[in-house]
Amino acid sequence: MITYQVFLMGLLVSSTVTGLVTEAIKNILGECGKSYKGNLLAGIVALFVSGGLAVGYTVLIGIAWTKQVVVIAVALVLCSWLCSMLGYDKVVQAISQFKQN
Repeated sequence: MITYQVFLMGLLVSSTVTGLVTEAIKNILGECGKSYKGNLLAGIVALFVSGGLAVGYTVLIGIAWTKQVVVIAVALVLCSWLCSMLGYDKVVQAISQFKQN
């Protein structure tokens, strides 16, 4: 079972790694003189980092891939993308407000 706390821990890890990897890629592209779209780049990195984290977690814990796990994995990818664009604190605050309501 994936709890709220596990989801937030995964979000913290994935958003941190997504932000760091995105910044590293931006620096590499900037040095090469290539143009890029920052939010699109963050989305692609979030897809791979969060997707890999979700798959790795489910394999290590032995959770079956159900519809609920897929929805949580997609939510993790989207929230990680938002975190890399807006910041972790803003996204967690929004999630907490949804949970309270």
